Amino acid sequence: MFIAIVATLVSYGKIDFQLIATGMIIGAIIGATFAIKVEMTQMPQMVAIFNGFGGGASALVAAAEFLKTGEITTFTLGTIVLSVFVGTLTFTGSFIAFGKLQGFVSGQPVVFPGQQMINAIFAIGMLGIGYMVVQSPSEMYFFYAVVVISAMMGITLTIPIGGADMPVVISLLNSYSGIAAAATGFVLMNNGLIIAGALVGASGMILTNIMCKGMNRSLTNVIFGAVGLKKESTGEGTAKQITVKSYSTEEAAMIFDAAEKVIVVPGYGLAVAQAQHAVREVAEFLESKGKEVLYAIHPVAGRMPGHMNVLLAEANIPYEQLKDLDEINPEFEDCDVALVLGANDVVNPAARHDTSSPIYGMPILDVDKSRTVIINKRTMNTGFAGIQNELFGFDNSIMVFGDAKDMLQQLLKDLKEL
Repeated sequence: MFIAIVATLVSYGKIDFQLIATGMIIGAIIGATFAIKVEMTQMPQMVAIFNGFGGGASALVAAAEFLKTGEITTFTLGTIVLSVFVGTLTFTGSFIAFGKLQGFVSGQPVVFPGQQMINAIFAIGMLGIGYMVVQSPSEMYFFYAVVVISAMMGITLTIPIGGADMPVVISLLNSYSGIAAAATGFVLMNNGLIIAGALVGASGMILTNIMCKGMNRSLTNVIFGAVGLKKESTGEGTAKQITVKSYSTEEAAMIFDAAEKVIVVPGYGLAVAQAQHAVREVAEFLESKGKEVLYAIHPVAGRMPGHMNVLLAEANIPYEQLKDLDEINPEFEDCDVALVLGANDVVNPAARHDTSSPIYGMPILDVDKSRTVIINKRTMNTGFAGIQNELFGFDNSIMVFGDAKDMLQQLLKDLKEL
């Protein structure tokens, strides 16, 4: 994208490059500062913001082209409308996604009566007003209406999507930002911007499709959020019925000492605690005692695609020990201990049988089939889906409360003392 922008500026001509350079330097300083300061656990929020800025930038460029003097062809007017529509929708939608991830907006689906009908009216209205912009470009209120409707659609399409689907939404918005850039490339008739935007848009859509399969969601369900929401439940009723067994790290160490095969299930709690190095140290100690250790990676573990893979790679955990969902699930039946570190929705058995659950039908890691499940959480708070995990009350499940890093360090100490 950077190369495409530079190529655009060079080919466009008649530009104050001193002013452009000043803007680029300011932007680079701001971007580098945030990139350095952001925690790994906040990376999804940063990606959401960057997606929004990318869409907003494309919309601004297209708007500038619309507002310049001179005659504009019908084709260019059409691409301007498309670029402004997708770019503005991406901008507002991305900031709603950021708000949900950061906690500024409720992670629960925000719905109201007639929501789908309103989205349909917006879409039909967008087609009509877009046609009027092409037919009567001098009537500015049509253009302003395109901006307003696009902004509203970004909000209404994103706000009904629950926290459990946020990783899919981030991928989809990433794709939208690329589509907006490609449309802007057609506005400027710049091949570099078209190619770069198409690459971003296509790769984002492929990733979205992979994430949808991982969540067992259709792309239609994600784009037109809250489809089938009537079946969803907050799970508040089941939270009161769960009785958990709390163990100390000393008791957990004895269980690990007797085990032969251990599967580690990393989740968002591991990322928050930055416990990837601590879990590697525990795994290496267990392996030195002749035990087999594997890692189960769910496609949507954490808050964005590849979140867990990046964290574990950072700790130099061997890649061949990382197993995806389809590869690892058969292993749980022969597993002595499944160690769940901060994962919640991706190990919730309710996804298999509870039709009222928002995660019903989502493929999960079959940790409950292990002989013993040791679950580490700081509190009994729910996951992104906002429901309690029935796994916590299973007979073969025990809880070890505390920060993941502190717990693992103490566990290692207790293991060495046995």
